Amino acid sequence: MRAYEGQSDEELLQLMQQGEPEVAEYLVKKYKYLVLRQARAMYLVGGDTDDLIQEGMLGLFKAVQGYRPEKAASFATFAQVCIHRQIYSAVQSAGRQKHEPLNTYVSFSNQDWEEVSAFQDDQNPETIVIGQEQMTQIREQIYQLLSPFETRVLQRYLEGMDYIRIADELGKSPKSVDNAIQRIRGKVRAHMEKIRKEEGND
Repeated sequence: MRAYEGQSDEELLQLMQQGEPEVAEYLVKKYKYLVLRQARAMYLVGGDTDDLIQEGMLGLFKAVQGYRPEKAASFATFAQVCIHRQIYSAVQSAGRQKHEPLNTYVSFSNQDWEEVSAFQDDQNPETIVIGQEQMTQIREQIYQLLSPFETRVLQRYLEGMDYIRIADELGKSPKSVDNAIQRIRGKVRAHMEKIRKEEGND
C-alpha cells in the first residue's frame, strides 16, 4: 500500500475513484476511532459493544463509498454522520428503543453533536431525540453523578483508551477500571431511564 499520509481525504477519495481500492482500507483505519467513540458512548447507555462497533464500521464503509464533496462538508464530518445514523438505525431495528434508554443516546462530546447536527435537516424528526441544549444539560448531570475517579476513567474511555492504558495512567489496576466502567454504566442507564419516564409522564 502506498503512503497516503499528507494527502487530504478528498484527494484520497479521488484516487480511490480512479482505481486505487487500497484508499478505502486506509480511510477506514484512519477513522475507526470515530466508530469506537460512538459505540462506547452507546455502550454506557445500554448497547452491546461488539454489535455497535460492527454497525459503526458499516456506517464508516458507507461513508467511504458514498461521499460526494460537492454535496457534503468534510469527509470526517460526513463519516461521523453515517456512523451515527447506522448505529441509531440498528438500535431502532432491534425494537429496543421503546424498552431501553438507548433511544436517548447521549454523546459525551460536544464535537459529536455539532458534527451530526450539521446533517440533521433531512432526517426524520423522531430520530432527533434530544436537542443540543438538553444534551448538554444531561451530560453535565451525568458527570455530577460520578466520583472524581470515575470521571477520569470516563474521559479516557471515551477517548478510546483500553483498560490497561487507563489503569497505567491512573495508577490503578485494570480490574478497578473495569469496575468503574460498570458503575458509570449503571449510573448513566439509571439517569437516562429516569429522563425517559419523566418525558413519558409529560
